[in-house]
Amino acid sequence: MIIQTGMRTDIPAFYSKWFLKRIEEGFVLVRNPYNPSHVTRYKLSPDVVDLITFCTKNPAPILPYMDRLNKYAQYWFVTITPYGKDIEPNVPDKVTVMDDFRRLSQIVGVDSIGWRYDPILVDDDHSVEWHIERFDSMARYLSGYTKTCVISFIDIYQKVTRNFPEAREVTLKDRLTIGKSFIEIAGRYGITIKPCAEGNELEEYGADCSGCMTVKTFETALHKHLIVPRKGKNQRNGECACLLGGDIGVYDTCAHFCKYCYANSDINAVKENMRNHDPDSPFLIGGSMTGDVIHEAEQKSWIDPQLMLEI
Repeated sequence: MIIQTGMRTDIPAFYSKWFLKRIEEGFVLVRNPYNPSHVTRYKLSPDVVDLITFCTKNPAPILPYMDRLNKYAQYWFVTITPYGKDIEPNVPDKVTVMDDFRRLSQIVGVDSIGWRYDPILVDDDHSVEWHIERFDSMARYLSGYTKTCVISFIDIYQKVTRNFPEAREVTLKDRLTIGKSFIEIAGRYGITIKPCAEGNELEEYGADCSGCMTVKTFETALHKHLIVPRKGKNQRNGECACLLGGDIGVYDTCAHFCKYCYANSDINAVKENMRNHDPDSPFLIGGSMTGDVIHEAEQKSWIDPQLMLEI
């Protein structure tokens, strides 16, 4: 199976010590965000965990300890955008993050790392031309260290409206102009553009619109064929074929405080949760509570023992 770490928070940036402790002890406990007394226990044994995915804006804290993850296959998405502190207050300097991206790529391999340039927002300070110019520079710097760049345009979720009221949807005209330019630029540097949950509007221009966390993505990283159970809870209905189940993160725990974030409801909730973080707890936030009902996750390897892919 696949263990996800990054759909709800940024574990490498803020909780590396906790994650490495969970790897050492071989399990993690995860509360259902909508039913907190429902707790799932995931084994972190490489016998059943085929691959761990990471989504981060700052891999630096975990880089010195990558040898402790050697027994696990991995796939990393590193989000690097050109926004400043007004949009991404606590994200490190982007050149530093790009250097860390290159170092990480050398550790895990080019098939096991993708760049995310998202979300794309357009306003008076971040024009279409501004994005195209900066994307070109960043793609040139990351060329050879990844084959994939995932893009998406800002979605105005309720949490985004609350934290970023001036944000607005990107028009179709601007989406197409940016998308076509990014596809052409990325192609020059050996990178494929993959829109995330954006439909197929860029497919005719050369984008791969199949999804970003797909079976194929993970098979390419593993160089093995997977037999994945087709359960609705593992996939994003109607938008793509991404596998999104098995997430061990917690909402309202990311201290990057990006204004466009959909995973944080407000800064005070994040600060309170971080105060309740114990690196030695099997839970990312807090510990056991009265009324907890622990369920063992259904886990088994999805690797097809009969086939090896020639990638």
